[in-house]
Amino acid sequence: MASFAKNGFLSSLSPGDRKLLEANASVVALDHGKQLQEQHARIENVYFPLSGIISLLTVMGNGTALESAMIGASGASGLAVGVGRPRAISRAVVQAPGTALRTSAAHVLKATRHSATLAGCIGAHQETVLAQVQQTAACNGLHTAEQRLSRWLLQAQDLIAAGEIIPFTHEFLSSILGLRRSTVTLVAVSLQRAGSIQYKRGRIEILNKSALKASACECYGAILALSRAPSNIARGRSTE
Repeated sequence: MASFAKNGFLSSLSPGDRKLLEANASVVALDHGKQLQEQHARIENVYFPLSGIISLLTVMGNGTALESAMIGASGASGLAVGVGRPRAISRAVVQAPGTALRTSAAHVLKATRHSATLAGCIGAHQETVLAQVQQTAACNGLHTAEQRLSRWLLQAQDLIAAGEIIPFTHEFLSSILGLRRSTVTLVAVSLQRAGSIQYKRGRIEILNKSALKASACECYGAILALSRAPSNIARGRSTE
């Protein structure tokens, strides 16, 4: 399947391991706002994004949801099933539209039983997702609203096409970052005045990435490195 090359995790696997996953895969649309899995529910499908962004959300008892990780074309959503975790630990929602290769959780589990190297690569991927969750939690607890919003915008830009407009509202950003909407508005105004971004009508465009990096915290660089880790680890293990 030619589409596998657009997903970093799949393209880094050995041909044999990649074939195991692709045997039952199909290309599907990732529509904005679509929920792919619910927290604590059984994982039915695994998604390998080719474009777009999937947000992993931690949902509280009162319905409040905070983003704990972003999944783009370098990774996958639902792969925990491949390491023996049949239920999702977070809600997965499409935050930027795109496409993905989708395969059933049952097929992924079957594939790992046929290949120890594939199981190892999936385990490595899950470790990097967990590391991103931990980094995001530390960021939310230790850094300023401006640092956190700048970090998030940079992450989002990295996961979509270069120069593409980021389709997010202040209400959405306040929800997933755990900030007041008024705070997001004040920070966005400040970043716009500095020439870093331009926003209007639910659309945010990054005008000066270097300036935005200067406003962000160290977590941006740390998470960027983590997003590249699954491919690098998979490449090393799947060719053993």
